[in-house]
Amino acid sequence: MREFELIRDGGQPWDVVVVGGGTAGLSGALNLARVRRSVLVIDNGEPRNAPAAGAHGLLGREGISPLELLRLGREEVASYGGRVVSGQVAGISQDDVGFWVVTEGGQRVRTRRVLVTTGLVDALPDVPGLAERWGRDVLHCVYCHGWEVQDKLIGVLGNFHQALLFRQMSKDVTLFLHTGTTLTDEQWEQLAALGVSVVDGAAAGLEVNGQDRLTGVRLASGKVVPVQELVVAPRFLARAGFLRDLGVTMQEHPMGLGEQLRVDASGFTGVPGVWAAGNVSDVLAGVPVAAAAGTTAAAAIHMDLLKADAEAAARGAKGGGVFSGAMEAEVSRRVLGSRAHGLDPLPDTN
Repeated sequence: MREFELIRDGGQPWDVVVVGGGTAGLSGALNLARVRRSVLVIDNGEPRNAPAAGAHGLLGREGISPLELLRLGREEVASYGGRVVSGQVAGISQDDVGFWVVTEGGQRVRTRRVLVTTGLVDALPDVPGLAERWGRDVLHCVYCHGWEVQDKLIGVLGNFHQALLFRQMSKDVTLFLHTGTTLTDEQWEQLAALGVSVVDGAAAGLEVNGQDRLTGVRLASGKVVPVQELVVAPRFLARAGFLRDLGVTMQEHPMGLGEQLRVDASGFTGVPGVWAAGNVSDVLAGVPVAAAAGTTAAAAIHMDLLKADAEAAARGAKGGGVFSGAMEAEVSRRVLGSRAHGLDPLPDTN
């Protein structure tokens, strides 16, 4: 990234720097640019859903390639004057004026507000070969991939609830207890009634055929259980380490699925001037939810800036300026013409 790419025309601070150019970030940037806010998006070009063949559940764009969706989003942001650049943000600091956003290359950019949309990291189970197949035939989300794997041989690694979710998509579901999975009597009964097979023992690896397709899960015992798709439950970890100097708050997801930024309904982090949207603050947000969160945060940021601008204008007007006697007289002359302070001219008595 070249340094001049970060500089706003005229050298003024950006209204908003968006850190992360995924669905949430571009949605926020688009809506801010459309209300004439100066917006800079800094993105490292590593979208979480890049391995997926399509993004699903997005009305009007069902099945679109995730990379194509982002390409279109960048074009839309640019069409309204927003700027999207490649880069990795290393840290953000705050002072009395606003924020300094610092990249890994040491470049610095000044901004009034920050929108964090850096997403999350999927901490996958420690099974050899699993990470290499992530997003293809190793999956986690029934809403993202369920339709595409319907009626296949589906394995579920150590998660009862995912076994229920994917049983809706196929009659051939196998739950691998793997390590540390304990089922209640009620859960055993439900799995049996639904026809879900249960396999004890730790998964030690994956079997793949010559066409680079998953064919089975290899247990520590050496036994191979046939599957065509494997569902796993990652631990979701927000990408938020670069915010450590701002005093944001991290919290565990209510369902114990991972760690995310604490925000309110608008995406406000509790640190004045800093909002977050998408998976960094909601680890379960799919593409449509992330886009909506970016829009919501953009509206909140715009309102915050409007309030700050109005307060600054009022402070500057005290003791003269727009509320001075001279200005009042000039406004009256331009608007009222021959009338003075709203009174009609006196009648001619001659």
